[in-house]
Amino acid sequence: VKRVSGSIKSVDRSVEKVARCYNKDSSRLVDVARAAIVLDTPAQLIEIIQKIRGDQGLTVVRVKNRLDPRSESDGSEGYRNVALNLRFHEDENLGHHVCELQLQLQGFENKKSEEGHKRYVRYRNLRCE
Repeated sequence: VKRVSGSIKSVDRSVEKVARCYNKDSSRLVDVARAAIVLDTPAQLIEIIQKIRGDQGLTVVRVKNRLDPRSESDGSEGYRNVALNLRFHEDENLGHHVCELQLQLQGFENKKSEEGHKRYVRYRNLRCE
């Protein structure tokens, strides 16, 4: 199990996504703060999801299971992971803030490249996403 340091979505990409994907409704943007955990096996991934679902300090707001064989891979250029949008309850200063936790399998992580991400961004821009 490896934790990949989180990142903050850039202001430019946030504005672009709100305009293109959410009809200018910024309340729908839920992946500004994000982090990833890279796991060796699907069993580890399932265990992490079960722990998160059992945590009383969290609410799972949305799950994008891109590992499901029925999941359309067009929007992700074939990339596969599980993205959880989470709301924390322990800190009232966070209000309604939602963050994204990406659960990735090491085999898919090994295939990621800077060039591949650039292709994904070009594809996403062509689709106006």
